[in-house]
Amino acid sequence: MAGAADQPFDVELAEFGRLSMAILENLQKVINGKGEIATLSLVVLLAEGHLLVEDVPGVGKTTLAKALARSVGCTVSRIQFTPDLLPSDVTGVSIYNQHEREFEFKPGAIFANIVIADEINRASPKTQSALLECMEERQVSIDGQTYFLEPPFSVVATQNPIEMEGTYALPEAQRDRFMVRVSMGYPDARAELAMLHNREQQSPLDQIDAVVTRQQLGRMIETARSVFVSPAVEQYAVNIAQATRRDPDIRLGVSPRATLHLVRAAKVAAALAGREFVLPDDIDALVIPVLAHRLLLTRRSLSDNRVGGPVGAGSLGSGSLGSAASAGNAASAGTGSGGHRIVDEVLRRIVANTPVPLVAARA
Repeated sequence: MAGAADQPFDVELAEFGRLSMAILENLQKVINGKGEIATLSLVVLLAEGHLLVEDVPGVGKTTLAKALARSVGCTVSRIQFTPDLLPSDVTGVSIYNQHEREFEFKPGAIFANIVIADEINRASPKTQSALLECMEERQVSIDGQTYFLEPPFSVVATQNPIEMEGTYALPEAQRDRFMVRVSMGYPDARAELAMLHNREQQSPLDQIDAVVTRQQLGRMIETARSVFVSPAVEQYAVNIAQATRRDPDIRLGVSPRATLHLVRAAKVAAALAGREFVLPDDIDALVIPVLAHRLLLTRRSLSDNRVGGPVGAGSLGSGSLGSAASAGNAASAGTGSGGHRIVDEVLRRIVANTPVPLVAARA
């Protein structure tokens, strides 16, 4: 880290871009036709957040999570969430050692840099809650002892829509800890045909090697942290968050944690674009992926399928990241996709009605 700090920031950005492209190329070898979703996954990793991948079975949720994990040289663990999974299976347990005559802690699967939580909503709420402290505070408390998780730490979780049999809805507190939710959606005909050819002999996952070391990943995270955000852009993000708490169609607006996640993700998006400063466009492109899964609509807006007014032309969705998340929501099966669509439209209206600051890149 010390050596990276001595380099000019434009040199750090160039290295950031080179390594980011290598990770994205790895992801796109596995996930055909989903470049925007691959970019969002990388944004979450570099912003030190957690990713929630939601969609129907068989569209590549777990494959995306495994490809992201294999692309970086960090420790990886996978937890298959089932109805009988216990919290101690996730966090660890203290076991009595008869030879030493004392209890010793056996770490659970959460002790890794990247944790794949597969089908997270098939576990009971009791087990789901075991992740709350880990995801927010990067630590585990067992029997009065606190064990810290080594950075970087990121949870990549997959879940099926709540309409699927044998699933439990994630509580609001846990959904709020995920920086981004993406929906894979069905591939188009060309991508599905390419998938058939690519997987005739072996899985593309077998051809993926780590292209970034843990030290390089740490430097990339530091570079993203150093991206400049002007006070006006920060105020713009706060204004959008405040608007969700006042909107008549929204029962529960976003938390201050969501505003922090939005700005962190925008920093990474700016760095991926080769900029050392955040623009309002970066905020706009990430509003739906970062905020949509945290909102609860009023019953009236859901039953009437209304969104409180027309969506302004040229509003949210022009950015590739925002349009990708919106398209993924629209492609999801089940009645829940209708609720996703309404939330997206509400957020588009809020962004269209929020004045955009006309500011220079730097104060």
